[in-house]
Amino acid sequence: MCNGCQHSTHEKPKALLIDNALRTTTLDAALTLPAAELYTFATDWEGVRVKGKWFLNTAVRKTTVREYHIVNVKAEPLDVMVLCQEYESITPGYRMNKRHWISIQPGTDATEALIQELVTDSYLLVVSSLPHTERPVDPATFETKS
Repeated sequence: MCNGCQHSTHEKPKALLIDNALRTTTLDAALTLPAAELYTFATDWEGVRVKGKWFLNTAVRKTTVREYHIVNVKAEPLDVMVLCQEYESITPGYRMNKRHWISIQPGTDATEALIQELVTDSYLLVVSSLPHTERPVDPATFETKS
């Protein structure tokens, strides 16, 4: 039993997005966004773009111990630093510009809600860089154009 608690077991925070679930959840979130397109680079490398500009890619990272899926998304440079400090599952972008990209790895703090937010933010960051006439949504309101 723990300090003042009446039960002997606790639920540990579970890693909601372990390995392939991270990849699947992220791609599913990205592909629901207007004008998002999936592109396969090579085995184990996929990306999602909007109007020809990348906002997400997935890869299999191989270490001497194991292989696991990671996801790279764009982020504002100040957000990159904060996210890397706040979340154990987030690091500077793997094989990407570490100032503008983050990598999300499987872990207990890689939740579906966090993934959805990071994917949407990455998408809107790229959409806001597009010419106004090409934007599938208004990044300020995230309302789909008619």
